[in-house]
Amino acid sequence: MFKSGLRLMLAGAVLASGTALAAGVAADGQKIVMQGDGSGAPCLACHGMDGAGNDAGGFPRLAGLDAGYLAKQMRDYNAGTRVSPIMQPNVDNLSEQQILDVAAYYASQPAPAAKASDASESMLALGEKLALRGDWSKHVPSCNSCHGPGNAGVGSAFPGIAGQHPTYIRQQLKAWQSGSRHNDPVQLMTGVAERLTDTEIEAVAAYLAAQPVTVAEGGQ
Repeated sequence: MFKSGLRLMLAGAVLASGTALAAGVAADGQKIVMQGDGSGAPCLACHGMDGAGNDAGGFPRLAGLDAGYLAKQMRDYNAGTRVSPIMQPNVDNLSEQQILDVAAYYASQPAPAAKASDASESMLALGEKLALRGDWSKHVPSCNSCHGPGNAGVGSAFPGIAGQHPTYIRQQLKAWQSGSRHNDPVQLMTGVAERLTDTEIEAVAAYLAAQPVTVAEGGQ
């Protein structure tokens, strides 16, 4: 019953996220990434011009993520439904077209190769179990049941998380766990994160970060 309910929720979330978006212009987005919009820091200051991000700073990789997902996150920062003292002042003056342009630019960038993890074999094995099979004894679905084969992402609702920086993955799982982030479809991530232990969060972050980045079918 739980698995059937999860599939129904996922289907609804994907349908709800399927609203057609106007096209972004990657070349125009590159200008904002490099120069900003005159009111905040340019995107490259944290995420890099190529969108590789920075693990030590907790800044996520944006390169190769779905443009619709990236645009939604910027809108959510503007609306206050996702909170970040760093992001909000740097995107709050972007127009809808500028949001689409920045999203199109970063989505068009090739994702960097994932880095090998220095986590222990046992930690990586636990992360693999959670990412690929979940733990149904705790009602924790596998990551790929939402984020798709290879955790490459599914549309604008479920981003690619393979090859994402481990610090960022840990931060976001903790944010969903605490309730400080709550802009996911039908609170799916909140329900998952609150059932994970600190060790499990460390393990799944380490495993996912070390996985090769692939582009989901139909993605950028």
